[in-house]
Amino acid sequence: MSALATDTAGSAPREEARPGVLARLGDRLNPLVVKEVRQGLRSRLFWVCFGLMLLSCFILSLVAYATTRDDGLSTHGQSFFFSFYVCLAMVHFFIIPYSAYRSLAREREDETWVLLILTGLGPRRILRGKVSSFLVQAGLYASAVGPFLLFSYYLNGIDLPTILLVLVLGASWLVFLTVVAVCAATLADGRIGRAMVNLVLLGTLGLSLMYSLIAAWFLSDQGYRSAAREDGFFIFTGAFLCVMFSYGWLLFETAAARLSLVTENYTHGPRLALTLQLLLSAVLLTGLWLMDTPGSGAAEAASITGCLHLALTGIFVATDVDGQARALRAGTRPWSLLRPGAVRGFRLVVLLVLGWTALCCGLLGLSGSAGGFTEQHLLSVLAAPAYAILFLSLPLLVGRLPRSDRLASPAVVRVLFFALAGLAGALLPLLAVLFDQRADDPLFNLLNPFMGLANFNDYDYSLNEPKMNLGLLASVWLVAALAAFAADRALVERERRAHAS
Repeated sequence: MSALATDTAGSAPREEARPGVLARLGDRLNPLVVKEVRQGLRSRLFWVCFGLMLLSCFILSLVAYATTRDDGLSTHGQSFFFSFYVCLAMVHFFIIPYSAYRSLAREREDETWVLLILTGLGPRRILRGKVSSFLVQAGLYASAVGPFLLFSYYLNGIDLPTILLVLVLGASWLVFLTVVAVCAATLADGRIGRAMVNLVLLGTLGLSLMYSLIAAWFLSDQGYRSAAREDGFFIFTGAFLCVMFSYGWLLFETAAARLSLVTENYTHGPRLALTLQLLLSAVLLTGLWLMDTPGSGAAEAASITGCLHLALTGIFVATDVDGQARALRAGTRPWSLLRPGAVRGFRLVVLLVLGWTALCCGLLGLSGSAGGFTEQHLLSVLAAPAYAILFLSLPLLVGRLPRSDRLASPAVVRVLFFALAGLAGALLPLLAVLFDQRADDPLFNLLNPFMGLANFNDYDYSLNEPKMNLGLLASVWLVAALAAFAADRALVERERRAHAS
């Protein structure tokens, strides 16, 4: 016995058994996913929806069996597939996104969000865990309806590629809606704001459900082969998926920034996402242009669409709080446009607008080499960025001219953006009528972002020349450049005051 003890004591210690693959994956798994999935599976809502969905699919399958039994050569597969898909869509495109919204909104209402932050997961991991947990629950619903959807294939009238296409597009739409719903829970802090967000989200999810069912019916009725023969089907589908996922990423990063601390570099994610989204759009647009060069009107549409997108998203980027936290000031350079601060956000948006304009001018040149373009096309392409920069600069300048922090707050400046654009679109045509001129008079509507853009895109056939000329466009660009310079100086001054205080 003593010898055995001596031998055991003198032997080298055994190596601990390494954990298996499942154990390592479990350690890397977001703990919030496990918590939310367990909590969701224990809820009454999950089992009620799961039971009603299975009961509906079971009843439909009995109806399908009775129908095909009387008619051996029936082709009712498309109708029953859509019926089964409606049962799944009610859960996927309404129940799951709204439950994800309520999960995060409840954390903020009950003030348990601080406890999640103290776990050290961080806003991105927490939001990623919320989204992933409800996608797991959506997978459970889909696995239950999957056999019924496959059963519709054996009823004839629909092929497997069509079924897979509808399910893949539906899964992408589900991910996007879930991300949008989770991000919507971070928008408002007060009770009235949350109630408004709740109502808007309910209406949005209802419309998304209706549109998804219309698209599913169209694809299942036409079939994959018929839809694939349509010109531009794959291009439209790919562009839709790219837009959807890029906007989902942008919204996700924006929500994570809203939940981050002021001492963190919270603007890096959303500003990087916006920049990469624009670069990806530029690459895809250039590739499509090289594949099939369209007319010059496509360059005008690209310029207007891109500038409108940058104006709407840029007003949120350029209305960041003034200054930086002390921890972020070290090593800050003038070109560090991804760091917090209103002035850096404004400069980033202006550079993106100018870069998109250069791209559209290059695409217009490609179209011109194929079929020639007129002065009117160039005016239309260059007018949209001028109005975008002008109406991005005006609310920043107006809100920061008074020495009042309330008027310079992000919410007030965003309201000013829409108010100034609306006033310019309504008052300038009214002013032209009061002076016995036409409502679309070019001079009176020179700074009107709606009528002015339409005038630059119009052609006067009586004079056989464009309705607007390069001199008027240069005037708009001069006003926009002066407004942008004044807004930049106002932002710089306010940031210096914020650092000094």
